[in-house]
Amino acid sequence: MTVAPSAAHPSTRTAPAFRGRIGSDARSGHYAVPRRYRLHLSTACPDGLRIAVAHSLLQLGDVCPATFLPAVPDCPDSGHTALRPLYEASAHRYPGPALAPVLSDDWSGRIVSTHAPDIMRDLDRHFGGCHASLYPCGAESEIEAVERMCAQDIEDAAQNAGTAGAGRAEREAALETLLRSLGALDRWLTGRVHMIRDQITAADVELWVALVQLDTVHRHHLDAAAVERIAAHTALWQYARRLAAHPAFGAHLDLDAIFRRHHARCRGLEAAGAAVQILDWAAHTAHTARTAPEPSRSVDHR
Repeated sequence: MTVAPSAAHPSTRTAPAFRGRIGSDARSGHYAVPRRYRLHLSTACPDGLRIAVAHSLLQLGDVCPATFLPAVPDCPDSGHTALRPLYEASAHRYPGPALAPVLSDDWSGRIVSTHAPDIMRDLDRHFGGCHASLYPCGAESEIEAVERMCAQDIEDAAQNAGTAGAGRAEREAALETLLRSLGALDRWLTGRVHMIRDQITAADVELWVALVQLDTVHRHHLDAAAVERIAAHTALWQYARRLAAHPAFGAHLDLDAIFRRHHARCRGLEAAGAAVQILDWAAHTAHTARTAPEPSRSVDHR
């Protein structure tokens, strides 16, 4: 889904430049061979964080190595210098910025895909091996529904609710969409450990990253009352805290990097909600990097 950027938060879901797929058929050109492919990720980016978590859950460090990039590209206009050769080899006179995430083919020196959902599915399908699948048989429609909810009713709604240039009615409608979705998720997760199955699936990865973004990025553009209402969904934030304590999730959560990326991209004004931290992420993660000095108030569901 392509989402037009707002004044406060440029969209993280831009149209992917490359949509190649790894296949089992050698005639496809990108057939599955261990150590042929490489990931290029910034975990400050939501899509990069999703892929990094999936990569760790599937234990693919040796099968598909990952190169981690800085939170902010070294060239603001042209992206990551390290990725420029891949983009130029893959598209003659490529005009756009060289952005992550990227799945590249070490054999050809070209890009296979920059589309996070396809990358995650291909890693799981072709290299997951003996590990539990993140896309269990029969769960695809449920996972797609969670993806849509996270993209439209959480991330987009939170972004629109905090857009300074939008009218009051538009912001209130977006906030109500966000709160309605969080309420439905909170009720669904009451008494549950995982989102759709008795194991971690891609739905959990998707929702967890959306909640990370909600608290560490979108919260800064909401008023304090709105953030208090968001924080009141106890079961949902307890779920987020449990996953943050899982090494495959928490080890990739670099709060300082997320802050730097947001600061470099954000064109909106900080609101009162910036002073109401919902979850003390650093207290529950293996990676203890901190953001800029934390605000005075915290609502942490332990």
